[in-house]
Amino acid sequence: MEMEEVLSEVIQRIRPSDGERAFVKGLMEELRTIAEERIEELSLDVRPYFVGSLAKDTYLAGDHDVDLFLAFPLETPLEELRKKGLELGKAIAEKLDSHEIAYAEHPYVRARYRGVSVDLVPCYDVGNWRDVRTAVDRSILHTRWVNENLRGRNDEVRLLKRFLKGINAYGSEIYVRGFSGYLAEILVIKYGSFLDVVEKADFLLRQKIIDPENWLRKEPEVALKTVKRETGEDRPLIVIDPVDPRRNVSANLSWEKYGRFYFKSIEFLENPSVGFFFPPEKPKGSYLDELRKRGTALVTLLINVPDMVDDVLLPQLERSARGFERALEREGFGVLGWDVGRKGRAFIMLELDRERRERVKIKPGPEFFTERGRDFYRKNEKVWLIGKRLYSEKLVRESVVDVIIELLEKNQVSLGKGIRDAIRGADILLNYVPKELEEEAYLFLSREKWNIKG
Repeated sequence: MEMEEVLSEVIQRIRPSDGERAFVKGLMEELRTIAEERIEELSLDVRPYFVGSLAKDTYLAGDHDVDLFLAFPLETPLEELRKKGLELGKAIAEKLDSHEIAYAEHPYVRARYRGVSVDLVPCYDVGNWRDVRTAVDRSILHTRWVNENLRGRNDEVRLLKRFLKGINAYGSEIYVRGFSGYLAEILVIKYGSFLDVVEKADFLLRQKIIDPENWLRKEPEVALKTVKRETGEDRPLIVIDPVDPRRNVSANLSWEKYGRFYFKSIEFLENPSVGFFFPPEKPKGSYLDELRKRGTALVTLLINVPDMVDDVLLPQLERSARGFERALEREGFGVLGWDVGRKGRAFIMLELDRERRERVKIKPGPEFFTERGRDFYRKNEKVWLIGKRLYSEKLVRESVVDVIIELLEKNQVSLGKGIRDAIRGADILLNYVPKELEEEAYLFLSREKWNIKG
């Protein structure tokens, strides 16, 4: 298909219909009325703001999640905002279909109404970046900036979002580390269109710094501090937030997800296809078949961490996985890869070159005439000398599971600080996973989870 045909077909599928727009408009009006009534009943000085893709008209057909922010005056103490914001969120949610308390920087209410997810989030009523007190406050400024600068390119944003979703590079959440919707909007505003952005995949990487509001000129001291900090963190991109020179919009974007965007952009321009936006579902494989084919071993730790949010949990799981990788390689195992996540329970998966190791290991010791040499002689049964250095044989545990248990007992694995005790109490499975992890294990072992050519 020609490029124009591809984009035309995709637009027809992702642009909301007139009926859908009418539904969304009516939904938002109803929610605003309910919020204003509850604010008045509770005698609060709060302004409701819709933020996110619905408020910017950059949402994809069928994607109607609502973000309703409840903005308190700047002089409100933070504890009061948290308490009254939660109280107001609950009061609004009582008029909706269902709700639960969720947690980010502070508690908020996640509700359902007419089949749509509605987040009711307390924040400060900020006018500019200097007013920002909490991480969520900028959302009001983001929505305002996009609406002032998008100038009718809404469908171009939709194309970029759908492309990023199709190549599995969309979402700034910690478990995705891809492009946020706001970053997609900024790129379209900065460069003009979906095609302009994908054509600049290489240029963006080489340019590195994107500064749509010229903060490096207007606020050089603050903006340069941001650039230096983010350069030190080795980010693939530094996009200085148009509404706040202290923030890199692409701070969560990983090299892996940018690399996926880089190669898929090249492929798409060479051979345009609707499949980039709507990839066909791949047949599911068997992790046991993968294990037999590869001749490797799979160790899975199942960990109970019920009260930890993903933003805190996942970095600690990753740190722990790297700790196991180093510790097991010191013990003679080859770690071919690892994966972490949460499907009910948290998990760490490790693929090893084998499940057993040699029973006998030669243990080099110190020089015999030292105090450490005498201690080595007393502690080991079979001891010999080569030159002036002592050696002994060490009987080692065979199974990798036994090795892991011993490493944990001896505190010889560097683990995430907040989950150390939970990992020590983890269930350790060898070459087996529970049903809810079978697909994850297959994707991990087959490398389909990361494969950028598939």
